[in-house]
Amino acid sequence: MTENSIALTGTVRVRVLHRSDAGRMAEAYLRNREHLAPWEPVRAEEFFTADGQAASIESKLGLFIAGSEVPWVLVDGSRIVGVMNLSGIVRGPFLSAHLGYWVDKDMTGQGIGSAAVEFAVGAALTELGLHRLQAATLPHNAASQRILKRAGFEEIGLAPRYLRIAGAWQDHVLFQRILF
Repeated sequence: MTENSIALTGTVRVRVLHRSDAGRMAEAYLRNREHLAPWEPVRAEEFFTADGQAASIESKLGLFIAGSEVPWVLVDGSRIVGVMNLSGIVRGPFLSAHLGYWVDKDMTGQGIGSAAVEFAVGAALTELGLHRLQAATLPHNAASQRILKRAGFEEIGLAPRYLRIAGAWQDHVLFQRILF
């Protein structure tokens, strides 16, 4: 994966997360705290600080170096306007990963999520050689489901009490895309 950013749409670019992003990540999460709260785990206050983000980045970059995660940021100039990752990368006969993403509350509905997911699909196939991507959404997250379906993901089922989101174990709709 290259450290250079790649154009997604308009002025938004995607690149691998950097250690120097801690302050900008904290700003992005603070700015989007209410927007993301229904879709993410309950976060400790430390998470919304530069120090908290620095610790998170170190963890993610360790997984990146180990080959089990690819953490990207979506940037508009120097401002982080979204996050995307491939996590749980498994090699061997599985060749699979989980896709996760979010877009800044002020940037939704502009095709950024769709462009980011298409980018991730391309990177998963051409750079990582993965066979399959999986994504999960809350049943009422229609916007994310539309993005996944446009990107060729198919719904494969419902996972009861799949993840602890917004303080409660919640069902998720599972999607997959077979890449080759």
